[in-house]
Amino acid sequence: MKMQVNEDVLTYVEADAVPEAQGSTNPTGPDGPQSRNSMVICQAVGRSIFTSSVSSAAVGVGFLLQKEEGKEASCPVLFIQLNELFSAPDGLQWKQTARWIKFEEKVEDGGERWSKPHITALSLHSLFELRTCIKKGTVLLDLEAHSLKQIVEKAIATQIDAHALRPEVRKKLMSVLLRTPQHHTTKSQLGRVAELGAACYRDKAHNQTDTGAEISEAPLKEQLKNQFRKKIPPEAEVSNILVGEVDFLEKPFIAFIRLQEAVGLGALTEVAFPSRFLFILLGPKAKVKAYHEIGRAMAMVLTDELFQRVACQAQDREDLIAGIDEFLDELTVLPPGKWDPTTRIPPPKCLPSPQKRISMHLREWKSHCNGNVSAADDRHTHGHQTVSEELQRTGRLFGGLVKDIQRKAPWYWSDFYDALNIQCFSAILYIYLATVTNAITFGGMLGDATDNMQGVLESFLGTAIAGAVFCLFAGQPLTILSSTGPVLVFERLLFSFSKDYSLDYLEFRFWIGLWVAFFGLILVATEASYLVQYFTRFTEEGFCALISFIFIYDAVKKMLSLAESFPVNWDYKINDVTLYGCICNSSGTGNASMLTEMLLPPPGSAAMQQGLEAANWSLLTRTECLRVGGHLVGNSCNYVPDITFMAFILFLGTFLCSMTLKSFKTSRYFPTALRKLVSDFSIILAILIFCGIDAILGLETPKLIVPSEFKPTNSQRGWVVFPFGVNPWWVCLVSAVPAVLVIILIFMDQQITAVILNRKEYRLQKGAGFHLDLFCVSLLMILTSVTGLPWYVSATVISLAHMDSLKKESTTSAPGEQPKFLGIREQRLTGLVVFILTGVSVFLAPVLKYIPMPVLYGVFLYMGVAALNSIQFMDRIQLLLMPAKHQPDFMYLRHVPLRRVHLFTLIQMLCLAALWILKSTVAAIIFPVMLLALVGIRKAMECIFSQQDLSWLDDIMPEKDRKEKEEKLQRSQEKEESDSEDSEFLYQEKGPEINISVN
Repeated sequence: MKMQVNEDVLTYVEADAVPEAQGSTNPTGPDGPQSRNSMVICQAVGRSIFTSSVSSAAVGVGFLLQKEEGKEASCPVLFIQLNELFSAPDGLQWKQTARWIKFEEKVEDGGERWSKPHITALSLHSLFELRTCIKKGTVLLDLEAHSLKQIVEKAIATQIDAHALRPEVRKKLMSVLLRTPQHHTTKSQLGRVAELGAACYRDKAHNQTDTGAEISEAPLKEQLKNQFRKKIPPEAEVSNILVGEVDFLEKPFIAFIRLQEAVGLGALTEVAFPSRFLFILLGPKAKVKAYHEIGRAMAMVLTDELFQRVACQAQDREDLIAGIDEFLDELTVLPPGKWDPTTRIPPPKCLPSPQKRISMHLREWKSHCNGNVSAADDRHTHGHQTVSEELQRTGRLFGGLVKDIQRKAPWYWSDFYDALNIQCFSAILYIYLATVTNAITFGGMLGDATDNMQGVLESFLGTAIAGAVFCLFAGQPLTILSSTGPVLVFERLLFSFSKDYSLDYLEFRFWIGLWVAFFGLILVATEASYLVQYFTRFTEEGFCALISFIFIYDAVKKMLSLAESFPVNWDYKINDVTLYGCICNSSGTGNASMLTEMLLPPPGSAAMQQGLEAANWSLLTRTECLRVGGHLVGNSCNYVPDITFMAFILFLGTFLCSMTLKSFKTSRYFPTALRKLVSDFSIILAILIFCGIDAILGLETPKLIVPSEFKPTNSQRGWVVFPFGVNPWWVCLVSAVPAVLVIILIFMDQQITAVILNRKEYRLQKGAGFHLDLFCVSLLMILTSVTGLPWYVSATVISLAHMDSLKKESTTSAPGEQPKFLGIREQRLTGLVVFILTGVSVFLAPVLKYIPMPVLYGVFLYMGVAALNSIQFMDRIQLLLMPAKHQPDFMYLRHVPLRRVHLFTLIQMLCLAALWILKSTVAAIIFPVMLLALVGIRKAMECIFSQQDLSWLDDIMPEKDRKEKEEKLQRSQEKEESDSEDSEFLYQEKGPEINISVN
């Protein structure tokens, strides 16, 4: 144990006095208080404009952090509790008044509830007082103790031995410090109701803690059942702060204690976790507010991750003081009179990474510079994308594919048992319904475009087979394969071309598919996926926005088509209700025998003769009337207003309900676990809610219809396409030309989606497989071409929705802190089950027929909007409509002029408009080339924008020459820094900013 006691005990000073600075032995010297002020502030600030290097405190802190750098263990989370001593009718009593994990929570007046978490705000003077307390008080480091009584006895004995405390107050001090504290425990709502009910039948005095009893060494029942334990990580430790005033002390009793091993201190803390630190401050009367503020200052310093590391590694008192000095160096001061001190500052949504901050300090201290890290270096680090392991070229045929297999093989079995989580069940239901809807939508469009050579059944079967195979063997199994808009455009053009030139469509398509697979295998063999490094954010966002708009457009288009099928009578007038009606009338060519069979009783019955007279067309239903050749007459025959309006209610209701329930986890209602569960199942709940509404109202809204039997949609085709049939022999060679366009489309579509899904923001742990994914898609091209099924490629929007439904967040978060994003639940099972369910959907037709199509179109709309909200492009579009003073504080707006941001956005909008026009016109054949042209356009933009601007708005494109120049420049800068290490700097520039992703 390391022990230090300064004989010069903290002088009892007035509230407005400045504490004595380190090294000053004459506080009333000739320089007076102003000299002490200057000395304290200069020492509190780690760097001065008059010094040639970092302060001795910074060097000391840097030395401590450097010692810890090689160790794997990090400081555990600290739960900090502030207990204050109050006078009660039956004596002194310790009461919990505040607590911290990251932010402060106070016990409100009356002691009935905790305040909302807020950032601790206190005076600079209280931090100087705390610094002096550490300097003047007792510091016990690595104390061996197993109970609070042993700790208190050692602290008191140390001060008595140092003649800092009178021996006669030992007993009184022990009695005060060992009193049982009163905690404000967090209880469930049910527990509070039960407690209120019990309070009506018992005396209030029996509900009070015995203030005179000695503290229990074992945790109390209320500590073990405290609901607040759920907010604290299991490996957390406690820091106890005890402050108060007593009448038997003449000078403050101050002790800072760090235990060698964290031990449980019984009933001292609100929650039963082991304690590591104790800070005790007891002093004379009339200073209770000052003691309270010093206690809060100690708690605020201990919440700082940098000071926590210093406190864990400190060897003596000077190390602790150096840690406080570094804390003061980074302190931000709010001027008096410019804000309301009673206002509680809410916690921010995002907190800077403590690891980044600590590593930054280590770099500064190692180089002994004054933090002169240029913003250009920051921008370079921000924008430069290093080549990932998955995209490094091996120089061997299929070398990248082999590397992908070797990388993914160790994770293969974990890809199945990692899916054993209820969140995966929610993802399966959500993505299944999205996939089925997509299969029906694109299957119907393919049927219209190809004269049912490929229809809904082929879409179901192909989706199930291709998707299941891909999920079993692909490098990124979170990818969802589907028919996409660009592929549909090519299929339409190919069928039209075959029809015009009397070619067999499926046979022509067969040879194109084989060539595409051949070209794809060549790209895999030559490691062409290396080129995806040139797919920067500009290209990714343009493609993602296009696919998202296609989803939104198709959803709205389908809903508008319902208005044509079920038109609304806009000329309806309530006064003319007696004029509205609809009857079946004979057209003169109707089938009389069929009419008689429908309306008359069986032959030979007694009512037959009467039925002959009653037989008339007006008794027929709409279907029967049209079947016998009649026609409908009346003002209301063509209008079904309830269906259209109800369909739009279901459509918009599903969309809005999905958005609302998805964000429910950030609301203030209900416990955290329930909010997260509702958010995970948000899409399924929205679908169930509006399916229930539709069933209750009983309106004949259009329902989901899936094929009920396995047979080709067009009876003229089979399940296998023969390569040599109607078409001439040379078609197999000519097919290579359109196959070039298709492989460009497949490569761009597949790899852009793969780049988006494998961005570092998603924190994937199992790695990507660009070569393996393209290899699987190429082989599936052979299978789908031979069987005449649709071609499949990665679906950007559905894949993003799949990943969004599998996001992992921290289960324990400090009050006021947003749950931390931990990554994606990487596994193969959800996708595999989704595609298996898609294949057996034929047998689920009796159940699926109750799902209204407007509800599924609402899910389509949600997926498109959710994908758009995830890209920076949409944020910059909104900036075009905002005055500068109302624009959000995005990081790129701090470094790039607004007009340059708008120019970048306009170029992206023009490219998106060009892609949309090409997709929708006869020029769609060159759509794949235009996708490839996005990379060239991005390259040409380097002539308009500087690398600094592009590093913030986009990613830096890899260039070998530039890399070599940057490496040479970095080496020269390091040499210059080593030569001028002892030079003096005139001023200190602002340190590097912490970049928080806005995406």
